[in-house]
Amino acid sequence: MFKISELTKKDIINLKDGAKLGPVKDAHFDPVEGRIKALVLEGPRKMFGLLSAGGDVVVSWDKIKVIGKDAVLVQID
Repeated sequence: MFKISELTKKDIINLKDGAKLGPVKDAHFDPVEGRIKALVLEGPRKMFGLLSAGGDVVVSWDKIKVIGKDAVLVQID
């Protein structure tokens, strides 16, 4: 078991291309099932990190493959 705040400190890496996807910004929680349904990652930045290049990225829980000590590995297209 872990805290959501622990996920905000880990790199989120896409197994498809090895890219860092961005920090965890939020989580979608299902109170009926009592579990996390998805992680919301901060969208990519441009212009020295000041302006958003796109919207946030939502990664459903079934796309998360490994939660390691330093990183979370996900498989998304």
